[in-house]
Amino acid sequence: MSTTNTTRGPVPLVIGLDLSLTSTGVAGPDWADALRPKTGMRGHARLDWHLEAITDRVRHADLVVVEGAAYGHGAQAGHHELAGLWWMVTQELWRRRIPYAQVPPVQRTIYACGVANPAKEHPKTVRARVAKGMVRDAVAERYGLECDGAGRYDKADACILAHMGRDWLGHPVVDLPEQYRRALAGVSWPAPLGIRHATTNSVESAGSCGGSCRR
Repeated sequence: MSTTNTTRGPVPLVIGLDLSLTSTGVAGPDWADALRPKTGMRGHARLDWHLEAITDRVRHADLVVVEGAAYGHGAQAGHHELAGLWWMVTQELWRRRIPYAQVPPVQRTIYACGVANPAKEHPKTVRARVAKGMVRDAVAERYGLECDGAGRYDKADACILAHMGRDWLGHPVVDLPEQYRRALAGVSWPAPLGIRHATTNSVESAGSCGGSCRR
């Protein structure tokens, strides 16, 4: 499988989504935000809130890159509802004819850190948390985007997803070694697409980042 769509043209508007019931990360290559519903919101109301907030930010996208499910976490509380959110969001993208890609979590980590388990030298009990910090550090060091505050790891994950989409479309912001780019081959990419919107200001095009991201 080719890791890049070699078609050139206008710079595409790519949005990354790290879906979560409590803190959904949404980002472009140079901005990031965390969508956090009110404390106590549950069930249909929370799903509806997320869908409306996400749709507002992706409505002009040429490509949306969504993190897929971590199947090893299927027994965790909220998994059933989170799966529902994933299908609601991708159904809305399909309905609006916005192409989307599905990225397994491990491929996102490889693209950010070059390896699937960057924290393997740390104790098993803290590896997941340390790895999240390493992805966040990669976003800051490589792209100059500081993901701080509540939802900082969700923002960083979404930013990596957006960069994966830009890279696949042949418009990488940074040229990465193949050790990182091999992650693109493990993604479910859509059929070749035409670019609907050239980006001049991705923050304006995608919606406000709420002041929670900075470069």
